[in-house]
Amino acid sequence: MNQSQTIDWGTVNASGFILNTTEHHPCPLGFGHYNSVDICILETTIIVLLTFLIITGNLTVIFVFHCAPLLHHYTTSYFIQTMAYADLLVGVSCLVPTLSLLHYSTGVHESLTCQVFGYIISVLKSVSMACLAFISVDRYLAITKPLSYNQLVTPCRLRLCIVLIWIYSCLIFLPSFFGWGKPGYHGDIFEWCAIAWHTSAYFTGFIVCLLYAPAALVICFTYFHIFRICRQHTKEISDRRARFPSHEAESTGEAGPGHSPDRRYAMVLFRITSVFYMLWLPYIIYFLLESWRALSNPALSFLTTWLAISNSFCNCVIYSLSNSVFRLGLRRLSETICSPCMCSKDKKDRDPKPRKRANSCSI
Repeated sequence: MNQSQTIDWGTVNASGFILNTTEHHPCPLGFGHYNSVDICILETTIIVLLTFLIITGNLTVIFVFHCAPLLHHYTTSYFIQTMAYADLLVGVSCLVPTLSLLHYSTGVHESLTCQVFGYIISVLKSVSMACLAFISVDRYLAITKPLSYNQLVTPCRLRLCIVLIWIYSCLIFLPSFFGWGKPGYHGDIFEWCAIAWHTSAYFTGFIVCLLYAPAALVICFTYFHIFRICRQHTKEISDRRARFPSHEAESTGEAGPGHSPDRRYAMVLFRITSVFYMLWLPYIIYFLLESWRALSNPALSFLTTWLAISNSFCNCVIYSLSNSVFRLGLRRLSETICSPCMCSKDKKDRDPKPRKRANSCSI
């Protein structure tokens, strides 16, 4: 009688992988299964909502970049679009744990599903982190070397950097398939990931040293110098205006560095980077503590993981609030989508003249 109430671990093969399970472990947030339905309603709701927001948000970013050619004038648009595609794949991948919480059988061993899902999410978020680091370097070069910037940063080199980012991200997490350890907590929705797949302090240190720490140091160094240079230039312009008030009218016509497009765009990118690290910091701290066996809590694991993954949606919000060109592109995209409805509604009242809108998707 007692044996029927315990978890049946199913069949275990020679490598220790669980091939199937007949029961499911308690819900990560600790509320257990509900009486009416045998699913974790709260966890499923959170993941489904995040999945929907991430997919729709990043599809919007991709379409806006397609419909707003002005956004392509910034070299960082290569990295922003790469992040959008990576975040879109994060949203699609989040359908896997949703199916697991709904007890939908994928026909694949849970251990393999868990490993592949954890690896894919880790790679995709590594791509986002590396892109943020490259964006900060790009802005640093634009402000510190404006004369030679176009020779240093070319479309060919940008594409090469993006290819290297994907290759590096795929390679750095590959040892997780060879028993080095767990790359992250993204798969802890699965029972095998939560119970049988343990983190390793050495592998965690390996990831921190080769990914998290270098990216954070590069970003801190570049943005510190960017804002220091901008502040210095702004101070010089203020001093010049104070000394020569007669030339104030001429000076106001200049686009000072304090209000230059480069600085404004750097601020947008800095906000994106800051939000990224604020959402990922709890996850990284918990990851380190659990790797050293100092803390183990399923609820914290779930919350920190999905808080970090929610960053895939935040970039869209920051862009829509901070970038006027992006907002214009979003408005044009909305008009393009809604124009067939408006045309059919107002067809009788419209003159056949306004055919200029054939290319209404362009800015």
